[in-house]
Amino acid sequence: MAGDTLTLTKIPDVRTAMLIRRPPAEVFRAFADPEVTTRFWFTRSTGRMTPSARLRWTWEMYGVSTEVLVMEVEEGRRLLFQWNDDHPLTVEFRFTPYGQDATFVEVTESGLAGSGDEVVAHVGGSTGGFTIVLCAAKALLEQNVDLNAVRDRHPTGL
Repeated sequence: MAGDTLTLTKIPDVRTAMLIRRPPAEVFRAFADPEVTTRFWFTRSTGRMTPSARLRWTWEMYGVSTEVLVMEVEEGRRLLFQWNDDHPLTVEFRFTPYGQDATFVEVTESGLAGSGDEVVAHVGGSTGGFTIVLCAAKALLEQNVDLNAVRDRHPTGL
């Protein structure tokens, strides 16, 4: 099949998930409270994820930041926000209890636009990025280990 015959019939969403063996309230807090989140994802935040909050998340190691608009918060269950200064995208985190003291975390990012090549590149990059974040959160919450996974994804000079 030649590359020029490929077409998207539907704009895909980014989807990934991970089981974290900690109670839902603790896992939820790890993503809602920058005191915890800065240990495994972004390095700075202007505040906690609360309904209608306008935050700025910064990744100092990369010299980038983005505005975050928190749209919905269901304590212990769900976070919904928009981010990306250039073209706002919607991100949803769902926290589902699993067995005793475990949480299944699902991440969906939607609202992608652009050429088919741009959308596919974003889906690949964002799926990988959110998977790294979930793995880093899992290591921190289950084993108290800081993987430095987000920082080490794009080492300086490589």
